[in-house]
Amino acid sequence: MIGKLKGIVEHLGDDHVLIDVQGVCYLVFCSSRTMGALPGAGEVCSVFTEMMVREDMIRLHGFASENEKAWFGILLGVQGVGARVALAILSTLSPSEISSAIALQDKAMMGRASGGGPKLAQRLVTELKGKIPDLGHVDAGALGLQTALGEGVASGNVVDAVSALSNLGYSSAQASAALAKIVAKEGEDTPTEKLIRLGLRELSS
Repeated sequence: MIGKLKGIVEHLGDDHVLIDVQGVCYLVFCSSRTMGALPGAGEVCSVFTEMMVREDMIRLHGFASENEKAWFGILLGVQGVGARVALAILSTLSPSEISSAIALQDKAMMGRASGGGPKLAQRLVTELKGKIPDLGHVDAGALGLQTALGEGVASGNVVDAVSALSNLGYSSAQASAALAKIVAKEGEDTPTEKLIRLGLRELSS
């Protein structure tokens, strides 16, 4: 099993990179997010890898972080999700945004990311609930609030504030993350108007 590669970028394609590791070149398929994080040809790079072995194929997938690699494995555990769909999701959403979409049960966000229909989106948010990898990259307060919102048990003032901020163009994940910080400081009984005002200040900072 090849878990990580460190070498020289030999070539960059649209969805893959060729990495020269002491004279051996590895073809590694990556999300567009990881591709964007790679240096140019001739420079040193390091990627975490997951090797898929089938009867007719051996393929390496590369990731810029351990968290992205962890999510790739978790996404593959959902029925109907193969490497292509998993990489599409990781190309569109960061690991923290995937965590937020699941906590919020945001089928629309997951559907856009996967490129699949509503059934696949529903399956993703349902089956992945509670499977967020514990790698220290997810804010516990924000995730707790997002879970409460997703389950419909968040307090009314917070729900109204998230809705107001969403109507102003912010995503539910952005709004809930900002409000989680405010609620931690000001308390859960903070009036809706104040939550919105402080939320806007947090989001614009």
